[in-house]
Amino acid sequence: MTTLHQEHTAHGTHRHGPGCGHDAVQHGDHLDYAHDGHLHREHDGHWDECEPAAHTVHEGHDHVHYDECGHAQVRHGDHVDYLHDGHRHAEHDGHWDDH
Repeated sequence: MTTLHQEHTAHGTHRHGPGCGHDAVQHGDHLDYAHDGHLHREHDGHWDECEPAAHTVHEGHDHVHYDECGHAQVRHGDHVDYLHDGHRHAEHDGHWDDH
């Protein structure tokens, strides 16, 4: 899965890190931070939006997520992503997407 390289210019001076108050999500070789309903990461001295570039169905995802399923939840735009097994999953049209 590829991600778009779109700089988040409105990020301001806030520095993400342990204890900053935002959820950190492992995403491949970096951490994304959930902030204002979107995910972004530090990259070459600035912050990038870290959103998937395509719709990617998570095949073989038999577990159903819900409020008390035991997996961390991160607000992402108009929905909630659930974190587990190194992925962010979102329910979409009767299946689960990788985000």
